[in-house]
Amino acid sequence: QVHLVASGGGLVQAGGSLRLSCAASGTIFNIRAMGWYRQAPGKQREMVATITSGGSTNYADSVKGRFTISRDNGKSMVYLQMNSLKPEDTAVYSCVAGVVVGNWRFWGQGTQVTVSS
Repeated sequence: QVHLVASGGGLVQAGGSLRLSCAASGTIFNIRAMGWYRQAPGKQREMVATITSGGSTNYADSVKGRFTISRDNGKSMVYLQMNSLKPEDTAVYSCVAGVVVGNWRFWGQGTQVTVSS
């Protein structure tokens, strides 16, 4: 079992920045991929960014150039640096983990990000 704990959400004005962190613990030896998803009220959950253990990344078109995902394998952490935030980025952000990208076996609790205009 893998336990994921996300932190770093909050309220920020448009144009501001936030950094989300996610700590993984438990049986993590076979975790190769991690990522972030978000869900806004009344909308479907969507992928924000993913990263493999080798460092390959993928981003949603809506966040490319503004968000950066990174990971520290030694600390079992994944981060999401969010710059130039927009009101439409407001959502609950959750971190995910799995053996391969897209097959997310583990989901963490969400952290709320609210961007005011």
